[in-house]
Amino acid sequence: MEQKKLKHYWDILNSAEAYLRGGRRTDASAPPELLYTPGGETRKEQLSSNPEAGDVHGPTEDSLEKIAEEVRACRKCRLGETRRNAVPGEGVSNPKLMIIGEAPGAQEDGSGLPFVGRAGQYLDKWLSAINLSRREDVFIGNIIKCRPPDNRDPLPDETAACMPFLKRQLDLIQPRVILTLGRISTHILTDTTEGIGKLHGRVFHFRGVPLIPTYHPSGVLRNPVYRKPVWDDLQKVQRIIEKQE
Repeated sequence: MEQKKLKHYWDILNSAEAYLRGGRRTDASAPPELLYTPGGETRKEQLSSNPEAGDVHGPTEDSLEKIAEEVRACRKCRLGETRRNAVPGEGVSNPKLMIIGEAPGAQEDGSGLPFVGRAGQYLDKWLSAINLSRREDVFIGNIIKCRPPDNRDPLPDETAACMPFLKRQLDLIQPRVILTLGRISTHILTDTTEGIGKLHGRVFHFRGVPLIPTYHPSGVLRNPVYRKPVWDDLQKVQRIIEKQE
């Protein structure tokens, strides 16, 4: 009983000392901790009443679903007012390949899904040619999550508003390789201005992930001469994946 009383008084004295020192514990045998604020609140009470002071429970875990919800609710740029549906992207959570296009088109804007039109069907054939499946091996997204009016190029502020979403997706799924489709996505992620004709076939890196630029499927459909360089690029993607496996 005497020992319990002594421990109780000792705790009171330590708490009083912490209060007088501005709230900081000074006992080297325990980790630094703010026991009391000068106003008398405990650290937990202070954080509960002021979320900006810190999170008692730690940071909220990020997820693809959370990002998708934020994208659908986003109004960070003018495209949020003109779109029908935002297109967060879709695919598996641990893909071998991440495909990044420029922006949704009319069909994607209507469905909320990436690459669902003729170019998307052609893209599926590309994947099949290197033994990949959209449903099992790939995550597909765009630089811009909303369709620009008349399919114009994204403006710099629109790209800046959307890039954090793409980076969070990439950090979560950690693909083995990235395939950029077309001029816009390639220029933004490689920080270059050269044409696809000069960039394709080269290996870049974005956030530590190998990146292969190639032509956009819609461009290849219009001009079949690009089929051969696309096939070369796809084989390079396949070799990178196989090497990592």
